[in-house]
Amino acid sequence: MALKDKYVVRLTAADRRELERMARSGRHPARTLVHARILLKADAAEGSPGWDDAAIAEALDCGARTVARVRKRYAEGGLGAALHRKKPTGRQYRKLDGDQEARLVALACSAPPAGKARWTLKMLADRLVELEVVDAVSDETVRRTLKKTR
Repeated sequence: MALKDKYVVRLTAADRRELERMARSGRHPARTLVHARILLKADAAEGSPGWDDAAIAEALDCGARTVARVRKRYAEGGLGAALHRKKPTGRQYRKLDGDQEARLVALACSAPPAGKARWTLKMLADRLVELEVVDAVSDETVRRTLKKTR
């Protein structure tokens, strides 16, 4: 069973109008326009082209796997999923805000503890926790923050 058989695209009249409007306007990202054209060519509804993946890929100058992925996304998630990228989920948020960064820089520029020639990253991290600037912070976060501020 080919992907074409498994993920059949049948657009509603409203979806078809929306995709045709998008394709004509050209005011969307190129990727979105290509996906819209793929869906229009792949539409297997009554009176629609219903092209196979290879023909669509040839006509739109994209890969057959791209066509298959767009079909699959439309079948599983609808029009929005087929046209637009998923939002990234692995977003890394800042460990220290601006005030905490300022406190870290001030501490790093201050005189080191008695008996030490200079601050180490571990000592800076431990001192930030002692001063209750943060609940916990790694020496790697301290390193990145200081590198960024130089």
